[in-house]
Parts: sequence; structure tokens; C-alpha cells
Amino acid sequence: MAFHDTHAAAPRDILHSAYAGIVQFFANLGHSIVLASEARRRLEVVENLQSRSDAELAAVGLKRDDIVRHVFSDLYYS
Repeated sequence: MAFHDTHAAAPRDILHSAYAGIVQFFANLGHSIVLASEARRRLEVVENLQSRSDAELAAVGLKRDDIVRHVFSDLYYS
């Protein structure tokens, strides 16, 4: 004997699922914008430091080769 399910999803369940998907999409979009903004800020700091002379960098205790390590130290280096 075969069983046949005639239960269809209620419109309320479909709307709830669609709403949850839309909310998740915008949450992911917002998170991506925040990450991009933070990355851009760090790149601006790198560009600013690279535009300084070696004497100016030495005054703040940096060498040109250490700029990227200094800016991204909290993310990649321990």
C-alpha cells in the first residue's frame, strides 16, 4: 500500500520562509559592507604610511618593509 501526502505548506509558512531569506540576505549584505569598509580603512593607512619618508617612518618606529605587518598585525600576525 502506498501513502500519498496531500499536505501542502501553508501560505503563512511560505511567507515566513521568504521573510527569513530576505532578512538573511540583507544581514549578509550589511556584513559584507562592514568588512569592505574596514579593509578600505586599513589600505588607506598603508597608503598614508607608504607616502611618508624613511625618516618620518623611523620617527614612529617603523621601517618601510614593516608597514603592512604593522597595519594588519591584529589580523594575521601574532
